[in-house]
Amino acid sequence: MPRIKINKLVSIESNRSNTILETMESAGLLPEYNCRDGHCGACRCKLDAGEVEYVGFAMAYTQGNEILPCICKAKTDVVLSQVNYSLKEKRA
Repeated sequence: MPRIKINKLVSIESNRSNTILETMESAGLLPEYNCRDGHCGACRCKLDAGEVEYVGFAMAYTQGNEILPCICKAKTDVVLSQVNYSLKEKRA
């Protein structure tokens, strides 16, 4: 399974059937997004290394090495930067 490294801080294992956004959520992260289908661009981040596969049509503008995690799956190990997310709060 490919690994996803996020902002040089977090490394998670990808599930090939989930998008990168869904994989982040499964790992306890709360990534920023609005649409989940490539329209808004709120989840936009940079792909610093690796390969992704788009599973939907990107309507939001991206440039250079930017991707939309809501409609991408990791094909190989990937390194992402400028990912906006927070952590789920643990309940006592």
